Amino acid sequence: MRVRVLYHDHCFDGSASAAFFSRFLADHFYPDADFVYTGMAHKASQLFEDSLFDGDVNAIVDFKYSANPKLTWWFDHHQSAFLTPEDAEHYRQRQNGHNLFYDPGFRSCTKFIATIAAGKFGYHATGLEELVSWADIIDGAQYASARAAVELGAAAMKLTLVIEGSKGSETVQKIIRWMRDATLDEIVHKPEIEALYKPLYERHLRSIDIIAKQAQCRGAVVYFDVSGDDMEGYNKFIPYYLFPGSIYTVSVSISSFRTKVSVGSNPWAPQEPRHNLASICERYGGGGHPGVGAISFERGDVEHARTAAAEIVEELKNN
Repeated sequence: MRVRVLYHDHCFDGSASAAFFSRFLADHFYPDADFVYTGMAHKASQLFEDSLFDGDVNAIVDFKYSANPKLTWWFDHHQSAFLTPEDAEHYRQRQNGHNLFYDPGFRSCTKFIATIAAGKFGYHATGLEELVSWADIIDGAQYASARAAVELGAAAMKLTLVIEGSKGSETVQKIIRWMRDATLDEIVHKPEIEALYKPLYERHLRSIDIIAKQAQCRGAVVYFDVSGDDMEGYNKFIPYYLFPGSIYTVSVSISSFRTKVSVGSNPWAPQEPRHNLASICERYGGGGHPGVGAISFERGDVEHARTAAAEIVEELKNN
């Protein structure tokens, strides 16, 4: 039995979702299954190729819906879960009687999967309570403060840095397999992870300096453009650590496969954010959650990304 799991790559919640789901299926349905993983990333030209669904069982967790007939399980909690209105309609027609689950009311997909596993299937993953709790904290931005979010004191936060910053998907998929049974502290102290963490932490410290130099506060919005810096990814709470009075952040960055506009809201803002950021990003082909979203452009399309970012700053700056 081959189980293919498509998950949101380089994301703590995506990794934890894949780990919890795999443990659930192995314990409850397929004890001898061979689990294989595919990391998915949001791109300007998002497609689900048929070749992705090559398992006897095929699942997507913490990522967009696919109408592929070979899809067996789906869990997602993002407002922007459907690529097209046709996909949304396909889900509505197929959800009853199939293992397709969607609820944007959950802060994390891991907690969503755990809730469905317990409520619908009577399954509880002993030993994974910490994993579920931290996925909810990290994906739901439930940290006590911006300082706590940036200083990376807990094992889960150190592991998040490795998951988000490691190259390729090999390390993330090792972590997924470890997460099925090991504690987060045990994983962080594996020699391979410790070796990766040190340079990534040094880069994290440099990114704080870069953002501090680049960022401008425009009304309620912190804006910065690091597309010219060698900075693939950064801790999304740094702007609020540097500008605690801000409400939103808008940034432009470049990764190996896309140019990205990131839009976020300050969990500790002095005023309640009024805008739904997923809805704003959807107008540009992106999406996310009400409090955080993103838009993907082709890697070389920096100017369009900057134009979109500037328009969003204007919309948000007066909250």
